[in-house]
Amino acid sequence: MILLDSHTFVWLAGGDKRLGSEARRLIREAFRDDSLYLSPISLWEISLKTSRGKMLLDRPLRPWMNDALRLTRARLVPITPEIAIECAELPAEFHGDPADRIIASTARVASLQLLTDDGKLLDLASKGYFRAQRI
Repeated sequence: MILLDSHTFVWLAGGDKRLGSEARRLIREAFRDDSLYLSPISLWEISLKTSRGKMLLDRPLRPWMNDALRLTRARLVPITPEIAIECAELPAEFHGDPADRIIASTARVASLQLLTDDGKLLDLASKGYFRAQRI
């Protein structure tokens, strides 16, 4: 059961070559088992970055997002009260980015392995808060 970080979702949807062989293997297995997950906060993060010009997509946001969700078949994990509360229980020094805090909390609460290239998330995972794999 795999949770995609926001950039991992973007790379997967776009066929980006930065996904390593182990990440591709894990994604293939999760895709086959219908156990590939995404937090809705990733959709918010992608939308915000696109609207601010920090992320460029090959087409307008709405069709890109619909196509990416259909292509990856990622299942959305609702942001539950438990996930929201878990954000407060992560170390204060971890990260001020609300998206990363929710993604980390989602991985922790839902017992999902996070696929990411984010050093801060990988560092937190190495301390036992959740499982993660560098892409």
